[in-house]
Amino acid sequence: GKFSKSRGVGVFGDMAKDTGIPADIWRFYLLYLRPEGQDSTFSWSDLMLKNNSELLNNLGNFINRAGMFVCKFFGGAVPNMVLTPDDKRLLARVTLELRQYHQLLEKVR
Repeated sequence: GKFSKSRGVGVFGDMAKDTGIPADIWRFYLLYLRPEGQDSTFSWSDLMLKNNSELLNNLGNFINRAGMFVCKFFGGAVPNMVLTPDDKRLLARVTLELRQYHQLLEKVR
């Protein structure tokens, strides 16, 4: 159900620590679940589902594919990069977007 500190409903900092679940998994799930303007509902089964499907499967698949790509096309080593002017413009744009993302994250948006 909905967390309520006054009613003792929820998983709070000391309780989360006692579960033995690594902090990064809690961070991922709470950011994934985090609402922008309303309450959210927590469930242990949803925590497990999101951890297994979203974090482990998707991230693990991405890392595996990237590693296989590097092995197949670059002999297992990422080559040195030579950035073109277009690459530099793209990196500047990405940097601006990341700054905005961080600002919005700080404002919980």
